[in-house]
Amino acid sequence: MAAAIVLAVAIVRRTSHRWWLWVSWAVCVGAMSAVIAYWYVDSEGLAGVPAPPSLWVWIGLSGTALAVLVAGWHRAAWWRRGLSLAAVPMCLLAVALAVNTWTGYFPTVETAWNELTAGPLPDQIDPATLSAMQQRHVIPADGTVVPVQIADTASGFRHRTELLYLPPAWYASDPPPRLPTVLMIGGEFNTPADWVRAGNAVATADAFAAAHHGYAPVLVFADAGGAFNNDTECVDGSRGNSADHLTEDVRPYVISHFAVSADRSDWGIVGWSMGGTCAVDLSVMHPELFSAFEDIAGDLTPNAGTKAQTIARLYGGNAAAWATYDPTTVMIRHGRYTDVAGWFDTNTAGPEQTAAASTLCAVATAHGIECRVAVQPGMHDWQFAGQAFSAALPWLAHRLGTPTVEPAAVK
Repeated sequence: MAAAIVLAVAIVRRTSHRWWLWVSWAVCVGAMSAVIAYWYVDSEGLAGVPAPPSLWVWIGLSGTALAVLVAGWHRAAWWRRGLSLAAVPMCLLAVALAVNTWTGYFPTVETAWNELTAGPLPDQIDPATLSAMQQRHVIPADGTVVPVQIADTASGFRHRTELLYLPPAWYASDPPPRLPTVLMIGGEFNTPADWVRAGNAVATADAFAAAHHGYAPVLVFADAGGAFNNDTECVDGSRGNSADHLTEDVRPYVISHFAVSADRSDWGIVGWSMGGTCAVDLSVMHPELFSAFEDIAGDLTPNAGTKAQTIARLYGGNAAAWATYDPTTVMIRHGRYTDVAGWFDTNTAGPEQTAAASTLCAVATAHGIECRVAVQPGMHDWQFAGQAFSAALPWLAHRLGTPTVEPAAVK
């Protein structure tokens, strides 16, 4: 509201006889900014859930504010110049707040500050501290988050530093107990730390471990994108060999360096939004590697717009590759699965995701995959993702054979 007021005061009638002319031009610039932004987001398939109308309004006002600053600077009084100059960042801040309302990317100001300044993550330690704790058999009260540099030998996929959550029980012995492991995959615009900062996954795992004598699955916060705005949908294609990285780089590295269980029955995948699509896809494509998944508000199939756009953008025009990564096609081609289970979480604000989950669960059930669809109140944002992970963790931990987790703990 403050940004709109400042912009309005900067625009109000001036003495120039050309006032109507340049104000009309500035409003047109703002309208075109909103239309172009809307077209770009829609054409690129950047959003599974529509953005709030306020986002387009503030993008339009930002364009208007910039046009007012440029067009009115020459003959404006000093105080009008100051207001025009202030209106631009204020409107852009409102755009950022609208985006955050849409995605829930930063639940608190502290979270946003830590992300922007690369602040420490909850429970984070460095590899040297990890080694010292393990050698001294120091069992921490909470789990620890460790950054890891995983080679891209198998995939050639350029990626960022990835993270591991190790529950307290991991430190109980040397070598550590062979704990189950969960790949954690975020949304389309992502960093490996998103599940930690925005999805509250570490706090959730710590609370679970505290209730189960220090035991919880090891969590791997993997990099499925390689860059913040690189939508790979976890497939191997023109945007990088993301699938190979997750299955042939990350999984073997965690097994060899952290002595977790290599048994496929002890490995699962959790993903939100794009990551939910990845969780289903990787699980049904690789039942020899994973036995359980949680799809939180994912899509019916990997997508980057329409089917034609997806084939062009993700697969470099290779139509056969689309079917190779389409979960429904994969399940039908595979036939009956053994010992694979899935949990689909959707929210009341995402009817398309609910329809996708119901369709996929029906196909999965017909091919021997035990699954359920849970529809809960919420929006397509990180808060919902965090709540969904917390609700499914008892089921997932039991399914993957986490010590001390009894069937009665599954809700």
